[in-house]
Amino acid sequence: MPDQQPREITDVDTLRALTHPLRLRILNAVGLHGPLTATEVAERVGESPANCSWHLRQLARYGFVTEAGGGTGRQRPWRLVTDGHRWGAGEENPELARAGDAAARVLLDLEYRKLWDWMAARRQQPAVWRDAGSFNQFLGWCTAEELAELQEEIRALFGRYVDRLADPAARPAGSRPVRLMAWAVPEVDGPVVDDADAEGDEAR
Repeated sequence: MPDQQPREITDVDTLRALTHPLRLRILNAVGLHGPLTATEVAERVGESPANCSWHLRQLARYGFVTEAGGGTGRQRPWRLVTDGHRWGAGEENPELARAGDAAARVLLDLEYRKLWDWMAARRQQPAVWRDAGSFNQFLGWCTAEELAELQEEIRALFGRYVDRLADPAARPAGSRPVRLMAWAVPEVDGPVVDDADAEGDEAR
């Protein structure tokens, strides 16, 4: 399992590199089918090889893909960088916050579409896959520390399979791409248990 922490993106231009919907489609194609050349990416996303080649170079510039070795020009294969990325932690200046929100919006739009694709097609899938797929909703009480710990546990659990994105030989027979999109956020207008409330509960 990869031990590295996700890369913290604190650069506005790097975040803006993710706000183009085509780039996320390119990343998706390279992650699922890569390594791919610009020509192969173009066939999968329905764009021109020249356009895909330019976007791949931009994605490489900001650390989202890298050359896989071999080939030249548009026949160079590219692979996904699988170290993970996150943003929005700590203090943000307004420009960085706007860029982060825009990147998150484009990413969530893609993942929502993929979720609804599955919801529409799941009854035509083999039963073993239909039953293995999940759609969960939970509501509970956590401290900020517990919520941060939960986030790290989820990342570590799915991190066991991340190396299979970059290494097709690591994919076991019968496997297929699986998407995990999870969020755990505090209820904005929910009540907060303060110290006095907690002490009162203990006394009863």
